[in-house]
Amino acid sequence: MRRHTRTVTALASALLLATAAAGCSDNGGDHGSASGSDRAEQPNNHEVDVVPAASSSASASASSSASASSSPKVDVKNGSFGKMLVDEKGRSLYQFDKDTTNKSMCSGSCATAWPPFTVTAKPVAGSGIKANLLKTIKRSDGSEQVTYNGRPLYRFEGDKKPGDINGQDINAFGAKWFIMNPDGKKVTTAPQNNNGGGY
Repeated sequence: MRRHTRTVTALASALLLATAAAGCSDNGGDHGSASGSDRAEQPNNHEVDVVPAASSSASASASSSASASSSPKVDVKNGSFGKMLVDEKGRSLYQFDKDTTNKSMCSGSCATAWPPFTVTAKPVAGSGIKANLLKTIKRSDGSEQVTYNGRPLYRFEGDKKPGDINGQDINAFGAKWFIMNPDGKKVTTAPQNNNGGGY
């Protein structure tokens, strides 16, 4: 119960912050796949209401630019889930099961809660990263999103510091989210210790 409560609190806090950031905007409705009926489902079937921003396209663009890196690097950390991908600041990177090869299916409110790992320079492969698997794709807003083994990469708003892995195995916006290993596979195993899944 402790891990579930913490995960629900982290996700709810992230979405409330996103709503507050765009709450004054009246530029139009949500252009993403999320709607007022969206719900972020937790693995044990408890749900958290997702409150979309007043203008999801605007908030998604702000989120995308805020997370864009001018000196991008994908690295490997070893933690309770084993080896996993992180960005240049050590923040966990996730893949979305709803995405298809080299195509992101996360926009609008989804991209507010799970900011795409966008870059303004070519990403660098850190130690343990297979450089031939590291590429970028162009998103609908024109930004460049980092992919690994064809899977678009994201951060999670509920992760507040390097080492946080609060987004692991969450069912939200139509599919589950998982961290990735250096082989480009999603990690679905349970953590090997009781520290909440951090590294």
